Amino acid sequence: MQVPFQKIVSGGQTGADQFALDWAISMGIEYGGWCPQGRRAEAGRIPAHYHLRETPSSDYALRTEWNIRDTDATAIFSLSSVISGGTLLTRQLAIRAQKSWVHIHAEMGIQIAAIALYDFVSSTSIRVLNVAGPRQSEEPTIGAFLTQVMTMAFAVD
Repeated sequence: MQVPFQKIVSGGQTGADQFALDWAISMGIEYGGWCPQGRRAEAGRIPAHYHLRETPSSDYALRTEWNIRDTDATAIFSLSSVISGGTLLTRQLAIRAQKSWVHIHAEMGIQIAAIALYDFVSSTSIRVLNVAGPRQSEEPTIGAFLTQVMTMAFAVD
């Protein structure tokens, strides 16, 4: 399969955000996004090797809103089929902005999740995909799940 989008955007928080950026870097896909002022993340500062722009506020919600605004659609990853906290805010902001979104969760299984993600991205002509999900402290294995799904969905043969 070929990657059907040109760029991944994420906010740089530990967990799903950083794993999405790492995946893009490893695949040679353009990436970017907004992060809170001061590169604020739960583990301190977002590492400098993630080339992200800072919002004028340290508020996580502004970063989330701007990443949704500047992308075509959002893929929300989680381990559970029930989302909460900042991940739920992401979905609410995507709905408010009238942007397409999909929730990919581990209860689907890796293969079904990969197919759902590929179908979502391919069927909606997405060029810039926002990837979001829980922090590392909320779902410690979210990175492995996200990486497996993204790789299965978009691995170039």
